[in-house]
Amino acid sequence: MATPIDSRRGRIALMVGHCAGMVDLVALPIWIGALVAHYRFDPQQAGALATLFLLGVVLASVALAPLFHRSAGRAIASAGFALAALAFGLAATRADFATLAGLHALAGVATGAALSVTHGSIARSAHPHRLFAWAGAALGVFAVVFVAGTPQYIAAKGGAAIFIVFAAVMAVAALVSFFAFPSVRLSAVQHAPAPAAAAAPISRAVWFGIAGIACMTVVQAMTFSFLERAGIDRGFERSSINAVLIALGIVNLFPAALAALAERHLAARSVLLAGPPLQAMLAIGVTGSTALAPYAVSASLFAAVIIFTHTFAFGLLARLEPSGRALAATPAMMMAGSAVGPLLGGTLVKSFGYGSLGIAAALLAAAAVFCFSRLPSAAAHSPREATA
Repeated sequence: MATPIDSRRGRIALMVGHCAGMVDLVALPIWIGALVAHYRFDPQQAGALATLFLLGVVLASVALAPLFHRSAGRAIASAGFALAALAFGLAATRADFATLAGLHALAGVATGAALSVTHGSIARSAHPHRLFAWAGAALGVFAVVFVAGTPQYIAAKGGAAIFIVFAAVMAVAALVSFFAFPSVRLSAVQHAPAPAAAAAPISRAVWFGIAGIACMTVVQAMTFSFLERAGIDRGFERSSINAVLIALGIVNLFPAALAALAERHLAARSVLLAGPPLQAMLAIGVTGSTALAPYAVSASLFAAVIIFTHTFAFGLLARLEPSGRALAATPAMMMAGSAVGPLLGGTLVKSFGYGSLGIAAALLAAAAVFCFSRLPSAAAHSPREATA
């Protein structure tokens, strides 16, 4: 039986898919740390593997987004997550760079396909800002569980444990998608955009918004990938760093929920202009601190900035681009920046040290602010929000 998007069952399936598809936002520091510590890859190689996964997500999302309205969401989501589970399961049995590179790329393509139909379905809900916010809150809960248990599991079982965890996450998402993924045909938003609107070019303002988000995701992935290693290489205790990761997960429970509550109280453009400078300041704190306290505070708050900011970006783009094409490409929008981040971060760390990440973050923040400044000061409410 088909599941409506705005039913409880449909929302849960989309939240689970969001958590699995956005696993990099939670796992990058542990992921990179395991590749460096247990597989003995250098930072550049470790970053390249994560980048291959993220590039796969981008390519799949770019290919599927224009076809979203004709896609079989349940089949794509369940098959994509199942294939990603298989790829990560195989990765747990191999240790050579070339094979891991191919499996990372395969997992990325599969995950990207599943995540694209997940985000496209969220965009077709009656309240896209709100549902995306609650999906972000679910990701925060997932992050607490993930960072509380995964480092200890890796310490006990070795580096392959990270891939076993990923495989389990993707397998759960595949099962939930198979039984509960919603149908866009049963969305509360039954009207389709007029043919002329659907065929019209995406406005320059929307493209600037997409570019600004990409800049922020570069900073996020570049810094977050080496959050754990930066602390270890500065001599902080492993127990302290694990505590910071748990604190980060707890903090991440709140920004998406706050974004949902603040939707009608904060101007989206103002939030977008404030987000990049704050993110850069925290990146400098993570990569440049030689004392534990500023490192811990900056690391704990770091991911919350992009979660809060991107929720407002999602809602604003839903109003500026009513055909939904931009939002169906949300994985590509985010992961295009994320794909560059680990490799760029690894190259900078290898060549110039951790301090160079803070400088790069500041430059990218300036670019993001410029892009977001091109957005209109206000956007008309979409029909679905006006009638909500």
